[in-house]
Amino acid sequence: MPNTFRLFFISFLFLLIQQSIFAQQLDDKPVRFVMVGLSHGHSHWIFQKQFQGDFELAGVYESDSQLVDQFKKTYRLKDDLFFSDLDRMLDEVQPEGALAFGPISEHLNVVRSCAPRGIHVMVEKPLAFDVSHAREMETLAKTHKIHLLTNYETSWYPTTDAILRFFSEPKDDLGPIRKAVFHHGHRGPKEIGVGPEFLTWLTDPDKNGAGALIDFGCYGANIMTALIKGERPVSIMALAQTHKPDIYPLVDDEASILIEYKDAQAIIQASWNWPFDRKDMEVYGANGYCIALDREKLKARFKGQATEELNLIYAKDTGTIANPFEYFVDVIRGDLKIGEYGLYSLENNLLVVEILSAAMESAKTGKRIYLTGKN
Repeated sequence: MPNTFRLFFISFLFLLIQQSIFAQQLDDKPVRFVMVGLSHGHSHWIFQKQFQGDFELAGVYESDSQLVDQFKKTYRLKDDLFFSDLDRMLDEVQPEGALAFGPISEHLNVVRSCAPRGIHVMVEKPLAFDVSHAREMETLAKTHKIHLLTNYETSWYPTTDAILRFFSEPKDDLGPIRKAVFHHGHRGPKEIGVGPEFLTWLTDPDKNGAGALIDFGCYGANIMTALIKGERPVSIMALAQTHKPDIYPLVDDEASILIEYKDAQAIIQASWNWPFDRKDMEVYGANGYCIALDREKLKARFKGQATEELNLIYAKDTGTIANPFEYFVDVIRGDLKIGEYGLYSLENNLLVVEILSAAMESAKTGKRIYLTGKN
């Protein structure tokens, strides 16, 4: 080998080794997150032990000084973690990901600020309640090549993953989906004691879109969209009522949504009137069914079985990532690719917004709303 070529080869090899070491060092560093808003009740998660992971919370934007003081005291947080100016925080901290934990109506502004800076975003469910907001967020995310995720608690449930898998694998012989019934909700946000900063916007139609219809109707729309692999509904009908007008004068506290598909239907029962907390669902195929009682208990009856069986499904069985922040880390690093119409995916949650928007229109007008456009 000539000396010149040998020197070139050694230099090139050295460069590759340096790049490999640098890439490894980057992977070894925690992903830097910022939080945008603290008013959502779920904003406490990231400060709790069970939700820690390979990330660093490097900044928090919140304009409510009393709420900031409350978090500082509860979690013993330093003053320099907090910012009252969003753009200043993003420019100074230069995070890799942002977590939106404010009113749903503000999700668009978070993406407007983060996307041009190349900052990935994960919002709390749902992505939006206004279709125009959702479409602008889609454009921003695609233009600036960022990940835009929507987080639902039911995405962490092993039973959710198990049902999605059962209905995607023909060998289990459940047959095509014919009907799904979703029950989500609790006794009501005030009744369960959510903070006043959360209750204020959760019951404001300008900030939350509606009441239980948005708050808990989104879960079933999200899971059904994943189950049916992104098929567009034919039509949506909804009934929304307020049984406690003294508590919720501006929004519904009870909602039922009926979604028609070409060969299936979904029934979503969203309520702030359940006597107990509920996040359970039933999915029926032509040849069998699965009923998720909670995050780990699953009843099922497959073709050829005389009776149903009760199974305990754990994260180790399904590979479910029960920490949404770790999920976000894996997506940012490229270690995890979200499946098309997966629970966190933008494609899924754009369709969820269309379903919720149509449901609100149907509840207001009493009419069946037909969705136009192709899959």
